[in-house]
Amino acid sequence: MTQALSDLTQALLSVAKAAGADAADAMARSGTSVAVDMRGGTLEHAERSEGTEIGLRVMIGQRQACVSASDTRPETLEAMATRAVAMAKEAPEDPYVGLADPDQLSARRDAEGLELADDAPEPAPETLQEDAARAEAAAMDVAGVTKIDTASAGYGRTEIFIAATNGFAGGYSRTQRSLYCSAIAGEGAGMQRDGDGDGRLIQSDLRSPEDIGRSAGERAAAMLNARRPATGRYPVLYDERIAGSLIAHLLGAVNGQAIARGASFLRDALGEVVLPESLSLVEDPLRKRTSGSRPFDAEGLPTARRTIVENGRLTGWTLDLATARKLGLTSTGNAARGLSAPPSPSTWNVELTQGSVTREDLIKQMGTGLLVTSMIGSTINANTGEYSRGASGFWVENGEIAFPVQECTIAGNLRDMLKRIVPANDARAHLSRVVPSLLVEGLTIAGT
Repeated sequence: MTQALSDLTQALLSVAKAAGADAADAMARSGTSVAVDMRGGTLEHAERSEGTEIGLRVMIGQRQACVSASDTRPETLEAMATRAVAMAKEAPEDPYVGLADPDQLSARRDAEGLELADDAPEPAPETLQEDAARAEAAAMDVAGVTKIDTASAGYGRTEIFIAATNGFAGGYSRTQRSLYCSAIAGEGAGMQRDGDGDGRLIQSDLRSPEDIGRSAGERAAAMLNARRPATGRYPVLYDERIAGSLIAHLLGAVNGQAIARGASFLRDALGEVVLPESLSLVEDPLRKRTSGSRPFDAEGLPTARRTIVENGRLTGWTLDLATARKLGLTSTGNAARGLSAPPSPSTWNVELTQGSVTREDLIKQMGTGLLVTSMIGSTINANTGEYSRGASGFWVENGEIAFPVQECTIAGNLRDMLKRIVPANDARAHLSRVVPSLLVEGLTIAGT
């Protein structure tokens, strides 16, 4: 399959040059996916899809345009190139547009050694159905659970190939196996919903259906009789499963596009303390068996481990070629792209320094406050860092969980919040965002 994708990208480059493009890059992607949904012990939905998609970006001077298609016939490729060149001629000039220089390109052209694709055969639909049914049954065995919202299992395999007129050509495969269960506890207006799931590149790494289903049921049942918490300033402990959202705000603020626009609350923070000085934030796109790993970026540049925050201090921005040129810097090898849009900067696998205490230790330390396990909605001011989000979880009194809470709002300022985080030691190492539970003192909670 990879060879066919290689041929497609080279054909796209050839027709682009013939149509008048000065430079071009092309992407071809093919994939297979299978998914099943169970409800009430019966199969509710089953789906299988296969397809190949192609994307082309052409440049004429400092103008560019992107087109995509799911038809790979030669006449379609020619029509794509003609259309893209016509669009580029009408596009505004951008002084930062351009492919990488040949000496910037990655020598690595595949993902050998990263274990991104499972050698095991594609699971049969019956296997997926059985996994979803087992998760559903385990959730229903939990006291208080009244029904299952959904239990889903899926598998996917994707092949990708990228080529450009600067000489780059490379591709790799990726698989994904997933299982999810959402349970409902209680009845009527008192119903509560929560879930659990797992997604892995390698099927044998996936958690058992019983573990996932039981966890989903227990999470839903634990929220029964939830009420609104008190209003005031309290410590807030972000549970591990949602703590990554805080670090996501930091990553968004150091994205090169936000910096180039001046739309970041960290735009003037390079070299300054943005996290506690005991913490670092490291990106590693070459971690094995991890969904965010990749051997090269979408512009053919090598990916490499880098420190975004070192001992609390911000060391640099996340850059692709265009944003790097705009800022007078060098790309960090973080270009990502879809089939119908030009590259933009994105982060891969990141890991925050873990603490030396458990989540339970932090619960005891916080005394009275809020343990957040889920969040909805958000009002985030990218320029100032003003932060407000809806939340639910558990109220903590005297260092112990007292009762479940819902319908409250947490507010603060991200720049201040990030400097005060206290990490637990419970991050899951297989995730692409390895972030433990995080305690933040002195946030405003709006409840009753």
